[in-house]
Amino acid sequence: MEKFEQIFSFINDKAEKYEKDEGMSFLDGVLQALEDVLDEKESWIGKEATKEEVRKAVQIAILKGMRKTSQPNHQMTPDTLGLLVGYFVEQFFEDQLKNNPISMLDPAVGTGNLLFTVMNLLNDKVSATGIEVDELLIRLAADTAELLEQPVLLYHQDALQKMLVDPVDAVICDLPVGYYPNEEVALDYELCAHDEMSYAHHLFIEQSINYTKDGGYLFFLIPANLFESNQAKQLQKYLKKHAWIQAVIQLPENLFASKAHEKSILILQKQSKELRAPREVLLAKVPAMSNKEALSMFFEKVQMWKENK
Repeated sequence: MEKFEQIFSFINDKAEKYEKDEGMSFLDGVLQALEDVLDEKESWIGKEATKEEVRKAVQIAILKGMRKTSQPNHQMTPDTLGLLVGYFVEQFFEDQLKNNPISMLDPAVGTGNLLFTVMNLLNDKVSATGIEVDELLIRLAADTAELLEQPVLLYHQDALQKMLVDPVDAVICDLPVGYYPNEEVALDYELCAHDEMSYAHHLFIEQSINYTKDGGYLFFLIPANLFESNQAKQLQKYLKKHAWIQAVIQLPENLFASKAHEKSILILQKQSKELRAPREVLLAKVPAMSNKEALSMFFEKVQMWKENK
């Protein structure tokens, strides 16, 4: 068995035992298994494992629990998307990462899989903050961060309310999609809709820009139809005023269950008086992951754009 399979089996067995003996949900059992390790009630099988092996094992256990409960807000960013986001973070911060770590915020951190995928990829060159409104998800994120020994500050709150977070170099976020129910809070936003409820994903974009340093970058997983909705004109007007669109990357259709679930990557830069907008926006489509030749051409296109921007 590979190391990550051994770790998964360990967590899975403990979670199933809690499920059977204590009547817990499997996901709560996963949380309890992780906390037993951190409280040293159980010896940790993952001591010799890499951070990626631990992350993958915990991720698979959490995914199993999510499939059993199927709550709509219990979803996880797949590794493929996390690695693509990480690749673009690496490209945009290439020079800075040679000398200094970067600060990063995920305002909808969930269980932390997107954030930890990017942090592991960047090899300890990130100090991060994560915000999550769901208590179970943020507890899972906190325990995973501790096992991975990743420097993450986590806050259990609604990220669309005021946050105790200093401006960061980079924001990454798999945007929560849908209407935002707290209309009183929405009134504080430029992207508050006037004739209907505001889109949460629009407000998350605005809030993320608020907490980004001038000239910093934002990497969003967005609904593929973000700029086609009935509130899209308001969003485009807002972005023109506050940010420069650096790239819109269409993702392969076969990564998603249906057309309605398709996503793209939107990369923004917060405007700064010392900087200028890119000469052209990178518009590209990621080919099927199985097509190595097309993938190689895609990455070459990104490099050529980067050299000319």
